[in-house]
This record gives sequence, C-alpha cells and structure tokens, in this order.
Amino acid sequence: MKEKKLGLMSLILMIFTSVYGFNNIPRSYYLMGYAAIPWFVISGILFFIPFAFMVAEFGSAFREETGGMYSWMEKSVGPKYAFIGTFMWYTSYVLWMVNVSSGIWVPVSNLIFGEDCTANWSFFGSELLSGSRLLGLMAIVFFIFITYFDSKGIDKISKVTSIGGTAVLAINIMVVIGSIVMIIARHGRLEQPFAGMESLTVPLNVAYQGSPIMILSFIVYALFAYGGIEAVGGLVDKTENPKKNFPKGIVMAAFVIVIGYAFLIMLVGSFTNYNQILGADNITLGNVSYVIMSNFAAAFGRAFGATEATQIALAHGFARVYALIMLLALMGAMFTLVYSPLKQIIDGTPAELWPGKMGVIEKDGMPKNAMWIQCAIVCIMIFLVSFGGDTMQQFFLILTAMVNVGMTVPYTFISMAFPKFKKMENVDRSFVVFKTQKSANIWSVIVTLLLIFANAFAIIQPALDGDIKTTIWSLSGPVIFGLVAYIIYTRYEKKQAAKSKDSVKSVA
Repeated sequence: MKEKKLGLMSLILMIFTSVYGFNNIPRSYYLMGYAAIPWFVISGILFFIPFAFMVAEFGSAFREETGGMYSWMEKSVGPKYAFIGTFMWYTSYVLWMVNVSSGIWVPVSNLIFGEDCTANWSFFGSELLSGSRLLGLMAIVFFIFITYFDSKGIDKISKVTSIGGTAVLAINIMVVIGSIVMIIARHGRLEQPFAGMESLTVPLNVAYQGSPIMILSFIVYALFAYGGIEAVGGLVDKTENPKKNFPKGIVMAAFVIVIGYAFLIMLVGSFTNYNQILGADNITLGNVSYVIMSNFAAAFGRAFGATEATQIALAHGFARVYALIMLLALMGAMFTLVYSPLKQIIDGTPAELWPGKMGVIEKDGMPKNAMWIQCAIVCIMIFLVSFGGDTMQQFFLILTAMVNVGMTVPYTFISMAFPKFKKMENVDRSFVVFKTQKSANIWSVIVTLLLIFANAFAIIQPALDGDIKTTIWSLSGPVIFGLVAYIIYTRYEKKQAAKSKDSVKSVA
C-alpha cells in the first residue's frame, strides 16, 4: 500500500506543532515586553530557517538510518563526536524533567486555589520545608512516581493527556479572539501603551534596561522558542514534491511561527499593563503564564463593565481552566519523555557502549535500568537546586536558564557537522537547499556563532550581576554531561581496542 504523503498545508501544521510553544509568549513578555519581538524575528531569520534546512538535508540523505541525529553526525564527522552531541541532546531532556517536576506544582496550585500559592506552602508550618525546598521534595516524589509507572510499561496515560495539546491550541485561539474583542471594546486602547520603535528597543523589565549583555542573553529564550526543529528532518520524504514543497513549507511555517510569536506578544500587552500586573516580587518564570492568563479573564470582564468581584471570579476560574490544560499537557509530555529520548539514544548506539545493564531494552520496549539511573540523576539535581537557599523567583530562574542553555547547546554539534556532511561523496542528494559548499559553510558559521554567543551571554550575564549561582548551574549541565559522554565513549574505545588485541593474539 502506497504511503500517503504530506501536502503543503499538512507539512506547515506539522512543523508548527513541533516548534510553537504558547508558554514562550507570556515568559518573553515578562522578560522584555514588546522589545522581545525583534529578537524573535532575528532568531527566526538567522537560526530557525537555515537550521531547519540543514536538518532537512541531513534527514533526507540518511532517511534509511534509524539513529536520527546520531546517524547524521556519526556518518559526517565520526562516532565519538556524534555520541557526545547526541548525549548532550538527551541530557537537555534531563534538565527539562528537573524543571517540569518542580514547576508542575504551579498549575496544581492554580487548579486548587485559582492562583499560585506555592511560595507560601510549608510542611506542617516548618520553615526548613517550605517554598522551593518543599517543591523540590514534592518534585522528587513525583518523578519517582512517573518513573515507576513508565517502567511498568504503562505509557497509555500519555494518550489520555494528549488532550492537553488540543486544549492549548484552543487557548491560543481564545487569547487572539478575546484580545481583539477587548481592543475593539476599549476603542483601540492598549493596557500597555505601544510607542513604536521605543517599545521595540527598550525592554519593559527594569532589569534589562541599560544592559546590552542582559538583552543579548535574551536571544537564548528566542532560540529555545524555536526548539524541536530537529524533528523536521524525518518529514522530507513524507512530503509531496519535496524539492518544491519542503523549502516553501519551512519558510511559510517559519513566517507563521515568527508572526504568531510577535502578534501574541503584542496581544498580551493589549490586556496586561506591565508595572501593574507583573511588577510584584511574587511573579516568577514558573507562574507568570498563569498570572497573565488570570489577568486576561479579569481584563475581559473589565472591558465590558464587570464589577471587581466578577473580575476576580473570572480570573480565578480561568486560572483553574488554564492550569488543568497545562497540567494535562505537561503530564502527557512527562510520561512520554521519561523513556522516549533515553530509548532513542540507546537504540541508536552500540549496546557495549553503556556500562553494566544500562543499555538493556526490555521486551516491553522500556530501558528500565537506564530509566532508574536517570531517575536518580534527576532527583539529585532537583535536591541540589531546591536546597540551594534561593527565593522562588531565583529557583525558577535557575531552572529555566539550565533548560534554555542545555537544549540549545546540542544544536551547535549539528550545525558544525553540516559542512563536513556537504563534502561527503556517494550520498543521496535528492533534496538540496544549500547548492554550494560555500553557502553551506557560511550558514553553518552564522548558525553556530549565533548559538555560541547567545549561550555565552546567557551564561555570563547572571555572574556580571553578582548571581554566580545561576551562571554555575547554567554551565554545569553542558559541561558535566559533555564530560560524562566523553568518559563513557573513551571507556568504550578502550574496551574495543582491548578486544581487537585479544582477537589478534588468538589468531596468532
């Protein structure tokens, strides 16, 4: 039976759902206000489009390979380089698990109380077990629970929670329509006034004003918002007339995503006065989405003359609805990602590479031994970050910084491997965007430098402001996991060398 191919619109939708993340919008508005918009546009042009084309060329040339990005880099550069790059890509999900396990209690609080009360939570009034420490311990229990259920092969829960993805799409539509209705009801007035170029260049967040390095460090947030495009590589051969439709699909999807991010950041400003709503100390990167969505409902009521009591009721009600949607989406993602990236990296690499029984995939398809090792690492990291003596604001800032840096650093391995891939002979070149070696080299350098500089600014900026802890944690993920990958592969090379020596001796 002939496989049904993706049309242009289906391809654009697939790319959109792989990349676009609603949570990036309120967080970006909180960090920069309207001034976030130009950085999304710049990152889209200099990173998203060229990198997506690189991934598409890799995916098309190696479409028969099952190892994904490991296969691309292994064939282009070498197995050691490929393993370190892929291992760092995998460990970015470990950092994501640390973040989500801790942050998932914010939607739980919103669901129960209609607002984020996590900063005030304590264990029977104990000051030692309150705030970020209590969230850390709850996160550890939660992650052990998820690992236990997944290790039993009970991944069916993710099918139930996939409803969250559809509901997030509904939230986007609701915000767009609701914001436009409010703008009309207020006769075009925006809650956060827009002053043209000044609003696009001067951040609303005081911390970012007058600090070029702080502003440049925001690029990592914009790059992170375009994450997930490595999944695009497998879509080339599933597309109708790929030579024509795939480049067109990438450009159109990029246009839709960039415009989508920019337009929704503008709309957030239409109903959110920055100083009034986001100026409080209890606003964190963990709860800002819920604060803005609560405000959306309250502002809607206010635009139509609702009383203050009605506005509060609307805010708490919508916070609960949004929290339930995000809880379902996060739970679904967590149940899948606890085993999926781990299984992919073990499947794509030699079994002897992994120490002990770590590389064993059980009959039910679950890498159970590796999952419990992963669980221990995640729990240790949660414990260390949560008991670091930070405020809730700092706690979520560290977690977000770790994930942003951890998830964008591995992309440099793919972009740096691209010129070597272009030099390879006897490779299927049925899909080509970069027609010459020179264009491949230039765009590889642009994408790689953007990733390196963005991450460098994101890592050093907190230290320049006296926040050494965030810098250390941001750097620790890539450095520690990169070193672990190097040690694992070097150990494997020595074992293989010893084996070959023994086999030569036995033949002699």
